[in-house]
Amino acid sequence: MTPRRIVRRLAVAGLALVLLTPMTTAVAQAKSVVPKIAWGSCGTDPKLKPFQCASVEVPTDYDNPHGATTTIALTRLPATDPAHRIGTLFTNPGGPGGSGVEFVHQAGQQIYSPEVRARFDILGFDPRGVGGSDPATCYPTKADETKALANVPPFPLGAKEERQFIVDGAKLAINCRTTSPDRLAHYSTANVARDMDLLRQAVGDDKLSYVGYSYGTYLGATYAKLFPHKVRALVLDGTLLPEWYSGSDGDKSPVGVRMRQGEGAYDTYEQFLAECKKAGANCSLNRLGDPKTVVEGTLERLKTHPVDFPLPDGSTVKMTYALAVAVTFSSLYDPNGYPALADMWVQLASTNRSLATVKAPQAIVDWHRRQEDYASIGTALQPCVEARQSGRPLAYPAYAAAADKRAPHFGAYRAWIGIQCEFLGIRDQDAFLGPWQNKVKQPVLVFGTRHDPATPYQATRPYADLYPDARMVTVEGWGHTTIGKSACADRLTTQYLTELKAPADGTTCNQDRKPFDPVPTGQQAPSLLPQ
Repeated sequence: MTPRRIVRRLAVAGLALVLLTPMTTAVAQAKSVVPKIAWGSCGTDPKLKPFQCASVEVPTDYDNPHGATTTIALTRLPATDPAHRIGTLFTNPGGPGGSGVEFVHQAGQQIYSPEVRARFDILGFDPRGVGGSDPATCYPTKADETKALANVPPFPLGAKEERQFIVDGAKLAINCRTTSPDRLAHYSTANVARDMDLLRQAVGDDKLSYVGYSYGTYLGATYAKLFPHKVRALVLDGTLLPEWYSGSDGDKSPVGVRMRQGEGAYDTYEQFLAECKKAGANCSLNRLGDPKTVVEGTLERLKTHPVDFPLPDGSTVKMTYALAVAVTFSSLYDPNGYPALADMWVQLASTNRSLATVKAPQAIVDWHRRQEDYASIGTALQPCVEARQSGRPLAYPAYAAAADKRAPHFGAYRAWIGIQCEFLGIRDQDAFLGPWQNKVKQPVLVFGTRHDPATPYQATRPYADLYPDARMVTVEGWGHTTIGKSACADRLTTQYLTELKAPADGTTCNQDRKPFDPVPTGQQAPSLLPQ
């Protein structure tokens, strides 16, 4: 399995008040017992031999630090040069809901430079409510969840589907509230940050070294606010602006609208089409004419004439307009996947029958596989318990229509992602929702990719401005986060983590290759899935 496919499995497409002051947090944290980590084997799989695994107990509620506990699963990849070890590098792969354990197991050996690998233990942990850390679930079994969600589209099209989508969102929320009420009630990012600070103490580090991707930058901003004097180094890649996510700026739009993912995705989609056109024969769509004309025409046709494709497991997938938008959104995360995305659109544009006799395009197969790998819909409910909701679920069609005008196709898709949050009715009373300016003294390293579909570039400078000394680096290119895309960004990250030398604010890096350049065999770059 290539690194690109490995990391893309780690998170899912999804995104949701009593403020606890940093002083109160510090007092509660001081009373918590630092867990002892008993590292051991990660199992019999030979691929996991380089890693060590463990689990620890942390307070479920930091207001009652000696009460009930929550299990946190973690893993580490030990430093290759222990004699010169700096400490532990904590990681978060995004989501919310990405498994940090899987992230390190499947990508930790590939995505960090030999220098970083030599000087740090690379640590991944499943945030509370995720994976091996007492996961929040909405159905008794995965089979029950699959059955319940089988006919729910990525987003609705038309008044009838919109009404049903709202009903389905309410049903999902009721199931989640019934199955995991206690876990969801303590599921906030602030509690994950408190867990991470206990883990920092448990591994013996005086201060935190951390790399957060996508939603992981929101966790980083939360940690920086709650524990500003415990920061050694923060690498924040693909920035999620806390005000947008939390709604702390007073915006009462749904979380999916506030995040501006629709706008980011439409910008990247247009870039995909423009780069395809410039690539000539290297982009298969050019065989059919102007790429934008071909794709837009096919999208319009799919609204009334979906196409069924057979999948490798013997089932079929109905390629509707909504699914085509969702698959495209996911595929925009990694410019190395743009040729396969172009191939998908060639096949869709060339298929006029209701049932395709040829096999499904690889982009569809990959998307379908990721849905099967997804552990539980409950892991994507973090915004529901901590972020501001619109309070107007029946207004979602209007929100989506307005978003679609600003960002065709993708605006409506992302506008609907938080509909279940409107009905959940569970809030984590220990969530932190601002203000977000922090007092971290150390320089922090902030990356923003010019054309990012999930964390729009326009959020990068406002995010960096939350820190007294942020060094913002612009990566000129495409896709979500810098992972595997820019040797320049990797060099800056390595120097910063190992030597605490940060580049000048406003530095620019290029990506190593353009989207339709041939990819050397075995060198496909990894990327993250949407949060």
